[in-house]
Amino acid sequence: MASEIELLDVQAGYGRAAPVLRGLTVEVPAGTIVCLVGPNGAGKSTVLKVASGLLAPRSGTIRVGGVEVTGQGPQRMLASGVAHVLQGHSVFAEMTVAENVLLGAYTIKDKARVAARTEFVRDLFPVVAERWDTLAGLLSGGQQKQVEFARSLMVDPKVVLLDEPSMGLDPKATSTVFEQVVRMRDAGTAVLLVEQNARRALETADIGCVLDLGRVHISGPAADLLADPQLADLYLGGRPAEPRP
Repeated sequence: MASEIELLDVQAGYGRAAPVLRGLTVEVPAGTIVCLVGPNGAGKSTVLKVASGLLAPRSGTIRVGGVEVTGQGPQRMLASGVAHVLQGHSVFAEMTVAENVLLGAYTIKDKARVAARTEFVRDLFPVVAERWDTLAGLLSGGQQKQVEFARSLMVDPKVVLLDEPSMGLDPKATSTVFEQVVRMRDAGTAVLLVEQNARRALETADIGCVLDLGRVHISGPAADLLADPQLADLYLGGRPAEPRP
């Protein structure tokens, strides 16, 4: 299966400090959700910064759709097909949902294409269509996250990078957000996901990668990682409690 984005033997860090990523390799096949889990400081968010062009790698190779894009900045990476939904909330509260979503199409000059993408995201995220003319600041945290998802899809990216999409959300909103991540995948967009709620992320993902000390410690089908008792104890906060009879 072809990969939408590949980070191959990447080293990256900040300033003159020791590298955070130390020979990391991650690939996101088309039509999949790949999640990165691991302890704090493992380099999860740094992977997304490198993948979106916010941080240039010190060495290694990055490819999008099989084309090398190593060292390109955020604007070029977006044009190559990589959208990045940042950690926390990034909607403009005093603008409507429509205005927030359409900001995602600011690089598109073809009005027909913008109209088609608008219809697509409104169909994909019903709450976006329902609250289209509402000020984004009046939406709940989970609804705002769906607006961010919709905005990221306006450019029809090959892959969307999601950094901690459940941060600050209650359990019900978290479940809704992860359902929408699956809808994105099913609609044809690959997803690279970083999430502190490792168990929930692996339940959603197709492929899991456990990061430790700037490298992929182990990777494989997400269901297999969830079922591994050693990994559960080390990285997932232990095994889930057995239901009472």
